[in-house]
Amino acid sequence: MSASASSLGLVSCSACTLVSKAAPRDHSSSNCPRCGAHLHRRKPNSIARTWAFLVTAALLYVPANLLPIMRTTTLFDAQEDTIMSGVVFLWMDGSWPIAGIVFIASIVVPMLKLIALSLLLISVQRRSLWRPLQRARLYRLVEFVGRWSMLDIYVVTLLVGLVQIQSLALIVAGPGVVAFGAVVVLTMLASMSFDPRLIWDTINETAGEPLGARHPAKSTGVIG
Repeated sequence: MSASASSLGLVSCSACTLVSKAAPRDHSSSNCPRCGAHLHRRKPNSIARTWAFLVTAALLYVPANLLPIMRTTTLFDAQEDTIMSGVVFLWMDGSWPIAGIVFIASIVVPMLKLIALSLLLISVQRRSLWRPLQRARLYRLVEFVGRWSMLDIYVVTLLVGLVQIQSLALIVAGPGVVAFGAVVVLTMLASMSFDPRLIWDTINETAGEPLGARHPAKSTGVIG
């Protein structure tokens, strides 16, 4: 297997991605010669920060699905809808593709992100040697799908705009929108805080090599 950037004394800047020479290990810090950002071989306190974001997101996931995301008021009626009640309404109305998209993007995807990040954290803390390449790919997948978790918020925004313009009713965003938006942001911060290079460190230590000495940089998508 090819040598990693870390074993060659190189580190990638997290701000501008410039690969430069790392400071000696007896030095406390170094800065990127291009943008001046702090350079580090591993994200500092990665596991602790990721757990903090993840646990908070998991706690907010329950009210995000139980609290109403919007309140619709007409001349004759007022109705509050949660994410799930909106999915049921779209399904019963015959809009099956939209109902499926909203259900997957707003309920399934955030839950799977919480499970996937928990799996990655537990495997790293237990110093697991189980399928490191697949775990690295799982991390990249979590990062990729993160942006699509805001679909339900976009739907509410569009509904509010359309209804207000046509003056048919009054739609007000409910507290569930705040909780759901917080879940999305917190899971994104959790994935950003997690350092996938930790997956490979245990393998290198087991092989009796320095950190980052054997795993190819392409396997994690992060150089350094």
